[in-house]
Amino acid sequence: MTLVQLKHFVVLAERGSYVQAATALFLTQPALTRSIQALEDELGGPLFDRIGRRIGLTPFGHEVLSRARRLVADAEALKQTGKGLHAGLIGGLRIGLSSGPGALLSTPLMLHMAQHHPRLHLQISRGNTSVLIDELREQHLDALVVDVRSVRPSADLDIAQVFELGAGFLVRPDHPLLQRGQPVRIDDALAYPVASTPLSDEVARILIGLFGPKANPDDMVTLRSDETLSLVEVARRSDAIVLTVDAAAPGLVPLSMSPPLAATARFGLVTLAQRQPAPALRILRQWLQDWTLANVPAVNAR
Repeated sequence: MTLVQLKHFVVLAERGSYVQAATALFLTQPALTRSIQALEDELGGPLFDRIGRRIGLTPFGHEVLSRARRLVADAEALKQTGKGLHAGLIGGLRIGLSSGPGALLSTPLMLHMAQHHPRLHLQISRGNTSVLIDELREQHLDALVVDVRSVRPSADLDIAQVFELGAGFLVRPDHPLLQRGQPVRIDDALAYPVASTPLSDEVARILIGLFGPKANPDDMVTLRSDETLSLVEVARRSDAIVLTVDAAAPGLVPLSMSPPLAATARFGLVTLAQRQPAPALRILRQWLQDWTLANVPAVNAR
């Protein structure tokens, strides 16, 4: 088998159509068919079920696909290295950011790339942590910066450069609850809309442990979105209370709670274990290290 055949297989599996795959690969349909048949002959089994004009992966095809993607991606990374990818001057980097990191890091990261690596193709994808992890495993992304409390331990994932930032209930400076001049109890806070991104089970346990069952995010949160910046803007323009990272909400102030909420968000860099990393990933690692040194208390960065 060849890497070309494996690439043909991956593209056909993703497109689900010989017509679309052949067009994407700049091949004729007969040429693509011969390539796939030769690969099937060498592997010893059919990769696709063919039902009329439709095709779908066989169970064997599903098993082969993940390995084929890895080989094709590793070969592409090595190709870029072989061409002399240097200091991020050329190439690409595909990064996934969950809600909190997206609000904090998207703009400064793009500014850094624009100023220091203008020929590097940077793609930032935003979304829910679980969705981004699926994209990483499918090798559609090179790395993630996400809430590591929401990442289930797994042998195929590496988590590094973990850092923590203060978080809590935040409101606009003239919010009615601040006029009381004293810590706020959960019952008083729940008289107002509470906004948040999806929270991990660990954070939910902390909230319930401090404030009781009423603080269960499933019941407490009335405005939920994956976009932190949208929730912060709602809190700026209304009496809504947003539960988020302090640094992601300039212009808002912490709401002093009784009992006190000493919460943090824990973010980190997630990559696939044993995968040949994209050459430009080292740029992200260095930038993230510099950003945390400048923005995160030293005791929390590790």
